Amino acid sequence: MPRTTLITGCSSGIGAACARRFAAAGFTVFATARRLEDLDELVSHGCTARALDVTDPASIDRVVGEIEASHGAVDVLVDNAGYGQQGAFEELSLESFRAQLDTNLFGAIAVTQRVLPRMRERRRGRILLMSSMGGRIAFPGGAAYHASKYALEAVGDVLRFEVARFGVDVVIVEPGLVASAYGSTSLGRLAGRETGPYAAFTAGLRAALTRSFAGEVPGISTPEEVATACVDAATAEPAPTRVVVGAMAEELIRLRASLGDRGWDALLETMYPRPEPD
Repeated sequence: MPRTTLITGCSSGIGAACARRFAAAGFTVFATARRLEDLDELVSHGCTARALDVTDPASIDRVVGEIEASHGAVDVLVDNAGYGQQGAFEELSLESFRAQLDTNLFGAIAVTQRVLPRMRERRRGRILLMSSMGGRIAFPGGAAYHASKYALEAVGDVLRFEVARFGVDVVIVEPGLVASAYGSTSLGRLAGRETGPYAAFTAGLRAALTRSFAGEVPGISTPEEVATACVDAATAEPAPTRVVVGAMAEELIRLRASLGDRGWDALLETMYPRPEPD
């Protein structure tokens, strides 16, 4: 069976690792990112590089149209493009919320809707939605990010039911923390004022994120581990519905379910400073 794969967000991290791993597994890989020059290294691994901005419908249509013209359809879609936005809820602009959801949620929806008709017509296809443990559990400072991932999980659950009889599988992938450039990008987007009611919280959030993304937290995963899980999810029969990646993600998801709301809040207080009046 042809295994033509479209992967979004391949400029670095999980997306780049997925492109390399799928290509090594014998898939025909279209690796995409907003800037074509960010994909040069993946071409040497046998990938076809294309510029694709998930927030631009014309860009999506151009790339998917090319794949359908040359290969019939996308067999495996990895909706990976996304980024992290951090900051206290009150100090995050509405524009920041909109931008976060535009890429992480609406971008994935747009690409998926574009490839789905041909998958449905051919009665085969597999869609991997790159969620996160942050689509099951929420951490302070991550309101925009978690909103995007919780919503993506809901979309995946609905879509899985609606397209199953057409031979299309939907898999939600849930990595924990991953040591990659994603962390530095997230830190660079940290919103917050140096003074005011959330100043101490923002400083503590920055410190916690710095430690986490530097790999100082036990159980942190590598992009390659996530990529291997994605290839396994793309080839397993039957397809899994959810794939949790990493010991950290497994443990924290378990803790969130067992502790309840107040217990979870108490655990978070050992990790983050709680905003409070002067």
